[in-house]
Amino acid sequence: MEDTITRLKRLVSNSNEVLEFRLIRDLDDLNSKEAVFKPEMTYQVFGDREIIFGYRDLKVQLFYSAGCLETYLGMTYTEKVNKQCDEVEPDEVLTKLAEKLAPDVHYSLTNFINALAKDDTFVPYGELIHSFSIDDKGATRQFVVYKADMSYKGFREYHQRIQTFLLWYIDAALFIDLDDDQWQYFNLFEKYTTPTGVSRYATVGFVTVYRYYAYPQHIRPRIAQFLILPLFRRMSLGTHLLQAVYREYIGRSEVKDITVESPSDVFQRLRNFVDSLNCSKLPSFQPERLKEGFSNEMIAEARDKLRINKKQARIVYEILRLRATNVSNPEEYRAYRIDVKKRLNIPFKRKQNEELKIERALKNADKKPYTNGNNGLPTDEQRKEILEKEYRLLEEEYKAIVKRIEYAPEL
Repeated sequence: MEDTITRLKRLVSNSNEVLEFRLIRDLDDLNSKEAVFKPEMTYQVFGDREIIFGYRDLKVQLFYSAGCLETYLGMTYTEKVNKQCDEVEPDEVLTKLAEKLAPDVHYSLTNFINALAKDDTFVPYGELIHSFSIDDKGATRQFVVYKADMSYKGFREYHQRIQTFLLWYIDAALFIDLDDDQWQYFNLFEKYTTPTGVSRYATVGFVTVYRYYAYPQHIRPRIAQFLILPLFRRMSLGTHLLQAVYREYIGRSEVKDITVESPSDVFQRLRNFVDSLNCSKLPSFQPERLKEGFSNEMIAEARDKLRINKKQARIVYEILRLRATNVSNPEEYRAYRIDVKKRLNIPFKRKQNEELKIERALKNADKKPYTNGNNGLPTDEQRKEILEKEYRLLEEEYKAIVKRIEYAPEL
């Protein structure tokens, strides 16, 4: 019995470790270790424990052609659980994955290899809205951003393929309704040339934006999904892509502001950096004005020139004011800390006021006030400690953005 249990334990795999992706530009990428990248999460397919049962030395392969994302799904293993002997069944790995993928998946590697030729004639769908180049370790690389919607023939199938990456990199990812024509899509590609001189495009990432109606005749574009594939991160490509999206909407009179749906911490950092970089060029966000405090002029200028809402404008103000603050000057630095802490303390003060209103209402009704220590609120001393911790974490975030602004190229 013990030997059987030990053997079955060897047939349990961590789905994050055994799943591998490849973006195939040529046949060499089928075997190159440099072409492999891993998921950040797999629970949305394989469950909260992120395990696969029933196979030894398991490898699950999900390969995409770099351009049009023709997809191959396969798996290898050296041993599989025996249902008759072990009285347990292995997980249906390919079935679970296929349910999440676009319908035209290749299960034959030979057929997938033949389909790679489609990348020779693949051209991004939609309208070219931005192109740029970056220096990557001495080599110049070209990138383009295309805006598209479902009216472009073939784009629906392409998006069904690229959206599957959300499952592995965006927490609680949901596929959007492709039949809703209020969605707009922004896709980022690398434009490169093969050794034989063929011009090609490789998928890098994408953004989806929903155009919400705003009374009386405005729209509020909301960024819903934003993804740069792992092989292309830490190259400032996310900054270029977000700026391209911004430029598409900022100049339109019908756009009230640009918002973001439930941003992750990583995306919020990118957003804070880009918004701060853009606002740093506005008159009301210049150093001497920043030291006077957050103003209605800043709110109006951020909204009118960059379509940034009030809440985000306040965050940008705090980042840029830290940049303009001489932290070696005790009075100047103290004034900055107090200003930020006042904003951080607003939710606590609001809750405190609500508790006092309840107590007064009970007192006026001649009812005994309910008490739970300090009504569940921290003491003044505890609140000061909490506030100081919140501030320190926030300042570290801000310092990283300020440092990045100092070295940011003109975008």
